[in-house]
Amino acid sequence: MAPLPLKDDNPLRKIRFQYVTVALIAICGAVFLWQLSLDEAAAAASYGLGTIPAVLVGGRELDPELFIIPAALTLVTGMFLHGGGMHLLGNMLFLWIFGDNIEDAMGHLRFLAFYLLCGVAGGLAHAVGNPQSEFPVIGASGAIAGVLGAYLVLHPKARVLTLFIFYLVRLPAFVVLGGWIGLQFLQLLSMESGGDGGGVAWWAHIGGFMAGMILVVPMRRKEIPVVNPVGRPKTAFIRRRSRVPDTEARKR
Repeated sequence: MAPLPLKDDNPLRKIRFQYVTVALIAICGAVFLWQLSLDEAAAAASYGLGTIPAVLVGGRELDPELFIIPAALTLVTGMFLHGGGMHLLGNMLFLWIFGDNIEDAMGHLRFLAFYLLCGVAGGLAHAVGNPQSEFPVIGASGAIAGVLGAYLVLHPKARVLTLFIFYLVRLPAFVVLGGWIGLQFLQLLSMESGGDGGGVAWWAHIGGFMAGMILVVPMRRKEIPVVNPVGRPKTAFIRRRSRVPDTEARKR
C-alpha cells in the first residue's frame, strides 16, 4: 500500500480562500455526475472528449460518429473526465491537500492557468510516449501532478500527515512527493519492460510533474521564495490505526 497523504501543516498566507481549487473540485465532481447520467450510446460518444494519442500525434482520424471537438482541445476536456469514483476521489484528495498552497503562491488566475498548462503538458507527454495508442486518456492527474511538482519546489519541508500501512505519520513533503514521483518512474520502467502499466498514464504523471516544477518558478508571486521554509522536516509517528482497505485510482 502506497503512503496516502491526508493533510498538510501549511497555512495560507496571501489569499483568504482557495476559490479556484474548490471550483476545480466542484467542476470535476459535476462532470462525473454527468458521465454517470449518460446512456450507453452517449457514454461511448464521450470517448471523443478524451485525449487519444493516435489521433493527436499519430496522424489517425477519429471515427466521424465519435468526433466532438478537435483533437487539440481534448487535452483540456480530458482532464475533467474520470474513469470511476475512486479515480475521481484520489485525484481530488491530492488537489485539496496541495492545491491551496500553490494557489496561494500564484494568485487565483495564474493558478488556474498553471493547472491547465500542467494538464496539457501531461497529456502531451502521454501522447508522445504512446503515439500509436487508440485508448483515450482521461483524468486530472497530469494537472494535479503539476501541483505536486510545484509544491515540492516551494514547500519541500512542509509536513504532511500521511497514512502509511497502519500508521499516521507526519513526513516532510520532499519525502512524500519525492517518493510519489519516484514510484511513477518505477511504474513506467516496469511498463517499458513489458508490464501492462495497470491502465494508468504514467507519462502523463511524469510530464505534468516536471511541468509543474518548471512553471512554478516564473508563475509564482515574486515575493514568494523558491524553497519556502515551512515547518521542520522531522518525522513523527502519531498512532496505529485499524486496517483500512487498499484502494487505488485507475486511469490517470
